[in-house]
Amino acid sequence: MKLGVNIDHIAVLREARRVPDPDVLDALAICKRAGAEQITFHLREDRRHMQDSDIEKIIALSALPTNMECAIAPEMIDIACRLKPHRVTLVPEKREEITTEGGLVVVGSQPRLKEAIKRLHDAEIEVSLFIDPTQEAIEASKDLEAEWIEFHTGKYANIYGMLYSNWKNTKYAIDELDLSRKELKKIYKDELKNLVELSYNALELGLRVAAGHGLNYQNVKAIAKIDVIEELNIGQSIIARSVYTGLERAILDMKSLIND
Repeated sequence: MKLGVNIDHIAVLREARRVPDPDVLDALAICKRAGAEQITFHLREDRRHMQDSDIEKIIALSALPTNMECAIAPEMIDIACRLKPHRVTLVPEKREEITTEGGLVVVGSQPRLKEAIKRLHDAEIEVSLFIDPTQEAIEASKDLEAEWIEFHTGKYANIYGMLYSNWKNTKYAIDELDLSRKELKKIYKDELKNLVELSYNALELGLRVAAGHGLNYQNVKAIAKIDVIEELNIGQSIIARSVYTGLERAILDMKSLIND
């Protein structure tokens, strides 16, 4: 299973003080040396962390394949087609959200999405769709001719956090998951089973499968055991750990858990 390191949160640290440090480019060689297989980054329409100049340099200088996450807005597709990352992962985006809250809407008539995918393919860029783990979304992704899907694992991660960590006793507790341990164990088991089954279903349809969002050093092992998932894209937890251990050690630790 491959690891894509999402380096957005390095830019989050930089933008918190509006100073040119830390430099996201410094991460490229460290990620490669630590065994990461991909550099992932999200250029948001509001430019809250990554800037255009960042991604231009990353795509030009990275020795590893690059995976650009972006919305289907024409401006974003223009940038991707001009810079030509190895892959573009199309994601939903809301200005008011703190992080990506769910999967891309792919079911039903999606003319803007179809046009975005066509433009990317014409530019010889692989396309991945960041989707909620449902059978309908998988089938729609196949119909849209995407090469990849990436399952949004936020629900899985939230259930795990409320069941197996101290989230319940913090201000980050999730109200809708304020349930008994018995109930949480059941929905955790159901969600993990759903991810396993849908991963195999996607493979049978000819889709390549990735996963990401909310994955960390505590919850990643169960997802890493799903052998048809080829790749995990993980950012916040790796960058958070790197504050204490350094980025190379943080990546090595995650790689060890994934490949255990």
